[in-house]
Parts: sequence; structure tokens; C-alpha cells
Amino acid sequence: MVYPTPESLDRVAVIGTGTIGASWAALFLARGMAVNAYDPEPGARDALQSYIKRAWPVLSELGVIVAGADQTAIDFYEDPAQAVRDIAFIQESVPERLDVKHALFRAMEPGMAAHAILATSSSGLLLKDMQKGLKQPERLVLAHPFNPPHLIPLVELLGNKQTDPAAVDWCQDFFENRCGKKTIRVLKEVPAHVANRLQAALWREAIHLVLEGVASVEDIDKAVVHGPGLRWSVMGPHMLFNLASGGKGMEVFIERFGPSFAVWWDSLGHPDLTPETASILAEGCRAEENGRSFEALSAERDEKLVAVLKQFNTSEK
Repeated sequence: MVYPTPESLDRVAVIGTGTIGASWAALFLARGMAVNAYDPEPGARDALQSYIKRAWPVLSELGVIVAGADQTAIDFYEDPAQAVRDIAFIQESVPERLDVKHALFRAMEPGMAAHAILATSSSGLLLKDMQKGLKQPERLVLAHPFNPPHLIPLVELLGNKQTDPAAVDWCQDFFENRCGKKTIRVLKEVPAHVANRLQAALWREAIHLVLEGVASVEDIDKAVVHGPGLRWSVMGPHMLFNLASGGKGMEVFIERFGPSFAVWWDSLGHPDLTPETASILAEGCRAEENGRSFEALSAERDEKLVAVLKQFNTSEK
């Protein structure tokens, strides 16, 4: 299949405009593309427009918005087949249920162009299971973002034996060079891909520490933010431990610290997300919120993310 170049795209489709889809739409608009949007939820059109209005000043501060970009260049459709008609790239972000995705694909595929690439934002479903809802499974590529997509650079890309390899290559080109993202290739299908598995492992132990009375919810969050989280924002765990060898390499680090890690791993917990656990964590989060509203906390998160991203952008120039 021959696909149009990412640079030539003037319009894309966003199917599902909840938190993830709306964030994608804001990014695509900022990068100079018009957007066809579809979401069956009542009030979805107004919610999408409000989201983009809030995101636009942040995108402007980051220097993401290209000349000629128009935050109002959105056409909202009531029929998914119409929303994707004559569109070369489609980003799907509907709820994480196979039956929902399969029903959407059946409704959408008759309107899709032969050369259209369908990227799914799925955070945990397996690509091979989602492909069962398509007559042309080779067009489906996993393109999982980290929330919110208009700010966090990561996109996890995966194609399997059914996927056209050229479609995955095209997505990497599109996300990196047209959208300014950082992509990784997921080489094997596993639930939750890569980044979500990593954060799930950390959260599991964070919950265990709370339930065991080792530290409060707030202090565990502080430990991550003011400790390893700072290091992880600049380098990953393998390279950081490699540096901890004092320049002698990972083999020496493992020789020195491997026995300690083995003891630590054996003591890690396996908590269950019971109603009792949920209540304990919710109480801890309310204490950490300390009266701050959802809107205030979200704004604080985005403000700090922007500061970090601006530093990254400066250092990469």
C-alpha cells in the first residue's frame, strides 16, 4: 500500500473525543491539520471545543503551534463512516472494550479510504484482538499515547504479523516529524504495552507500602516526585543504574547490587484492589489534596509539565 506523506496531510480524523481524543485533537490542530471528529456522547461537541480552548494557551507557550494553525478547524460528525471518509489518518480513542471497538470499526470501515491508516490509542487491549473487528486488519496500528497526549511526548507503536509494516513506519514518521512526539517500538504484544506496565509495577508497590503502614499516600508520592521521579525524567532505569557503576558498566553494578535487589524483589507486595483498599487510598488522596480542587490540581500538573518540557526543548536545540 502507498500512503500519502505525513507532510501532505491537511485533515485527520479523531474518533472518540473524551479526554484522550480531545487531547489528540488539540495537538493535531496545533500542528496545522484540520480535524473531523466523532463521539456519540451527549455534549461531546461542546466538551471538545472547551478542551481545545483550555489547551491552546499551553500549546502556544510550548511553541507547538505552527503558522496557520486554527483551533476552530473542526468538523463534528454524527456518523463515524462520514467522519473518516477520504481521510488518510484516523486516531481512535473510544473506551477500552472490545465490543465497543468492534462495533465502531464495523460502522466506520465502509467509509474508510483504501489507503487509510487506523491508529488506536488503546492502553491495554491486544492488537490481535482488536483486529478481529476489521475486514482490513493490516491497516490497524497501535499508537498508545501517555496522558495527556498534547503534552506528554511518548507514543508506543506496535504492529503485528497482520499489520502492514509500512503503516507502522508511516506512523513513526507522522508522530515524530509531523507531531513532534517521541516514539518507541513495542516488539511483542503484551497487556498494557510498556509504559503502563512500568507504572503499574510501581503503583502496586506503592499501594503495598500504604497497606503495610510503611508510609502515607502523600509521603509515598513525595518520595517518587522528589527522588527517583526526578532522575527518571532525564534518564531511564537501565542507564541510571549503569551510571551508578561509576563508569565500570552494568555488569559491575549487578555484581555489586544484584544480591540486594534479589532481597528487595522477594519482599515486594501483591495487594488486591478491594473496596477496602480503594477507601484507604481515596482517604490518603483527599488528605494530599488538602482542599485543592480537581481543576487546581490539573492546572498545577500541566504548569509543572510545561516547565519540564520547555527545559527539554531548550536542551535538545
